[in-house]
Amino acid sequence: MSGKKILIIGGVAAGPKTAARARRLDPEAQITILEKGRHISYAGCGMPFYLSGQIHDFDHLYSTAYGVKRDPAFFKAERGVDVLLGMEAISIDRANKKVVARNVETGEETVFEYDKLVLGTGSYPITPPIENLDLKGVYRLNHLTDAQVIKQAMDAGEVNDVVIIGTGFIGMEALDAVFSPMRTVTVVEFKETLLPGILDPDMGKLLYKQLYEQGIEGRFGEKVLRLEGEDGKVTRVITDKGAIDADAVILAVGVRPNVKLAQEAGLTIGETGAISVNEYMQTSDPDIYALGDCVENTHLITGKKVFAPMATYANRQGRVVGDNVTGGKSTFKGILGTGVLHCMNMNVARTGLGEVQAKALGYDVETVRVSTFDMTHYHPNSKKVLFKMIVDKNTRKILGIQGIGQGEVAKRIDVVATMINYGGTLDDLLELDLGYAPPFSTPIDPMVHTGNTLKNKLAGVAKTYSPEEVQAKLERGEDFLLLDVRTPQQFNMRHIEDDRVQQLTLGELRDKLDQVPRDKEIVTVCVMGSRAYEAARILEGAGFKDVKFMEAGMEGWPFDMDE
Repeated sequence: MSGKKILIIGGVAAGPKTAARARRLDPEAQITILEKGRHISYAGCGMPFYLSGQIHDFDHLYSTAYGVKRDPAFFKAERGVDVLLGMEAISIDRANKKVVARNVETGEETVFEYDKLVLGTGSYPITPPIENLDLKGVYRLNHLTDAQVIKQAMDAGEVNDVVIIGTGFIGMEALDAVFSPMRTVTVVEFKETLLPGILDPDMGKLLYKQLYEQGIEGRFGEKVLRLEGEDGKVTRVITDKGAIDADAVILAVGVRPNVKLAQEAGLTIGETGAISVNEYMQTSDPDIYALGDCVENTHLITGKKVFAPMATYANRQGRVVGDNVTGGKSTFKGILGTGVLHCMNMNVARTGLGEVQAKALGYDVETVRVSTFDMTHYHPNSKKVLFKMIVDKNTRKILGIQGIGQGEVAKRIDVVATMINYGGTLDDLLELDLGYAPPFSTPIDPMVHTGNTLKNKLAGVAKTYSPEEVQAKLERGEDFLLLDVRTPQQFNMRHIEDDRVQQLTLGELRDKLDQVPRDKEIVTVCVMGSRAYEAARILEGAGFKDVKFMEAGMEGWPFDMDE
């Protein structure tokens, strides 16, 4: 084996993963990690759980599963890797294969030689053009030290009226961590819905409806202009639409790739603003690799370059780079943008393209939304889930799926991600042999149920309107009948208040067809959509000419009820 020098810049996720893999493959290599911060190999994804009190010991965020702190001594003893904390790399001399690093406390500079250099420089939080961000009570949630500062403020009773600016993954995790019935929490989002770019607007609105019912206030389509304070502490957030009281503000407007070091070294920066790498994770210099939040990725469906800073990619790429810096030829083909989130008792998951993204790229798409249970309805642990599936009409290839609900959505999205990865069609998905028992699923899995509905839609058997289309018809004053086929008790609990609404229970429909007008368009509706579909088929079978049902039922209705 060689005694080659492998120098790694960055010690959060990507760097340590690379080092660990490289060490296993090359026992003799000299492996060094330079990290400018105070912690190494920490679980950034665990910070919300520390804030919410689910993780009591801060040290657990950078400890192994068997309870040993991942500090320089651990890396030296268990990995044979030299870790230097508080060391910031400031320049790369590619011709002589040297890196100059500066001690952040003393300013002293040291030169490190390398045979293979790995850049895991990560990302940095975007600082929006908002006045007075230096006020006390303004926080971020990007690094471990941020979590400590927020936790101290929460424990001291200084966090009561919270405003979270931005509703991407970090903003939603912050929301989950700080929410309590004792606090007022408001999210401000420049776009029109929660998780923009992650969920389609229709799914974002449904998610917000669930969070609103739990006590969250949302301000959408608003731009934050400035913060105001007294005695140096934040008191109000001023947007282009008004003011919000706040004694704590969490900025979560996204991150940008940290490419300064690479750029100054003359390495190619891609169209997304992140470092350009090939499938071996090599930069434009074959002896310099880059990975994690500082690189751009290839989207497996579109082939386009995307910036997608996710812990999963950092770790997967670390394994690839660990192989390749020790002489291997492993590849990282690309990503689907698979993401999952737990917030306020709601699970959120997505993979592939959303409807908005797919249409913008020129795909001819069909979509469906289906509300159902994640396991047999009679099981005491069953919970509701709602899925949206997107397919290409021409090839029937699955383009994406999104799921929200209190039930299990992540494993379903993972199955679809696997199908998409192998170029699977809707028909392929419906043939999968998936596991069933009442505590795990329904006899036909909810995700397959969604696919079956979409197949029926493509075949013209299921003719639907989305809840948004039904709302638009109501607002336009169209003359149609909204036939609610739930029981009277369900109808009375919550229904759309309109003269065009008629209640007729599904079990009575066949005997009371004479009560349904034949000269109007009929749109059927129920709780989740299945009874409405059944009713639509009954009406069509009885000769009614213009019948549709509302997808996802009242569970998919994101609008206020005029009760």
